[in-house]
Amino acid sequence: MKLNFKNLKIVKRIKNLLKRLATPGESLSEKAVKGGFWVFFLRITDRLFKLIRTIILARLLSPNDFGVFGIALLVLSTLDTFSQAGFQQALIQKKGETKHFLNTAWTVGLIRGFLIATVVFFLAKPAAVFFEAPAAENILRIIGISIILQSLNNIAVLYFQKELQFNKFFKYQFLGTIADVTVAITLAFLLKSVWALVFGLLAGNLVRCIMSYIIEPYKPRLQFDRAQAKELFGFGKWILGSSILIFLLTQGDDIFVGKLLGATMLGFYQMAYRISNLPATEITHVISQVSFPAYSKLQDNLPKLKEAYLRVLQSTTFISFPVAGLIFILAPEFTQIFLGNKWMSMVPAMQVLCLFGATRSVNATFGALYQAVGLPKILTKVSLIQLCFLVIIIYPFTVRGGLVGASIAVTIANLLCLIIASREAFRILKIYSKILLHTLKSSILVTIGIVASIYLVKFIISDKIPLYYTFILSILIGVGIYSFYAKVAGFSFKRLLNEGKPFKTNFDQR
Repeated sequence: MKLNFKNLKIVKRIKNLLKRLATPGESLSEKAVKGGFWVFFLRITDRLFKLIRTIILARLLSPNDFGVFGIALLVLSTLDTFSQAGFQQALIQKKGETKHFLNTAWTVGLIRGFLIATVVFFLAKPAAVFFEAPAAENILRIIGISIILQSLNNIAVLYFQKELQFNKFFKYQFLGTIADVTVAITLAFLLKSVWALVFGLLAGNLVRCIMSYIIEPYKPRLQFDRAQAKELFGFGKWILGSSILIFLLTQGDDIFVGKLLGATMLGFYQMAYRISNLPATEITHVISQVSFPAYSKLQDNLPKLKEAYLRVLQSTTFISFPVAGLIFILAPEFTQIFLGNKWMSMVPAMQVLCLFGATRSVNATFGALYQAVGLPKILTKVSLIQLCFLVIIIYPFTVRGGLVGASIAVTIANLLCLIIASREAFRILKIYSKILLHTLKSSILVTIGIVASIYLVKFIISDKIPLYYTFILSILIGVGIYSFYAKVAGFSFKRLLNEGKPFKTNFDQR
């Protein structure tokens, strides 16, 4: 009976916590923290399901299947990115009432979606010839439907982000993930071909489209106001510019590897990138969705904006750096245990890309800041410099070093972007190097501690016990060190949830 009573108390506490999280907070800090919880919970849940899908499909499908699907997504993403209007970001950043802009924004997006799908259909054969991947042709003709489904989404769901109501955002996104994973895994067992990935993607987008109208009562209609479109594009043009550059920086290496090294090597490279950048990708997604609207509300209050930015940077790196370090040191064991020996050749590239992922999580904090203060052109300029440098070095690095060479090239280019972007951000916020080092100190020290300790343990016992025991023990050691250091450093998830302040630190500029 005592056990049942305790269980009831635990269940009651969980219900109360969820009830608190489901209600929007009164202060901006409380709204941002609760919104951040839902976005982070969505991303963790989403990636957990997709990680399971990846592990299962990696066993059933070949690296070439993943490469062919990656080529199709690259072509689709290229057209999608180069036609971005930036209207949704403009509506989130814009002050005052914006609902009268929704129909125009939705209409432009819908026309754009159908145009992209049409271009993809006719571009399918030339793209397949370019990448020397005939199997990608029919996949491209079908996968274009996904962009139409995305454009049909209810435009009003952007208010989930603008008003930090991410509990609603969670509902409509999560069912799409379930549909994607379920369809992809089922068809992988039945078909054992790349089409499992294609139909999984379409199923997820279809369910999200339907859910956007079930959860949000606003119903958009076809309407175009030229003046409204021009006003939104005034901000959105910089989003377009930075989106194109960021796409070339994040996907340009995929295009290069796919063309130069082939679909199979692209499959290795994309898998290595996906796993090594898992913490950066998920955390940066949370950052961009939560910090952008929060910063936008603080854009006229520099002291508050500066404090909010430093807390975001500190929280981000204290999570992303240690996880990147853990992936780096356990990459061989993870790959062999979960993906199989046929994927082992990607391990060196994965380890190099872990450094890229860690620095990328820091870079992600700058973009939301630039957009929130109305200076997206800075991100465009910084990205242009990074892209030019990457174009210069990626060919010789890839020719001489293969996948590892390409990984080193993108990492070096990203470090250059970090240096330039940080100087601009700190100039805007009037932050000095002393404060930056103090902010990042805990993240760097705990990461070094985790990597060094696991390396020592592996060196001593790796040949004495089975591989999966080494893997489990290493994770336990990493979690133990992180928990201990978090307690010493004063990091608290409970404080983060209640106050929006994960550390007790006061960012004093004196």
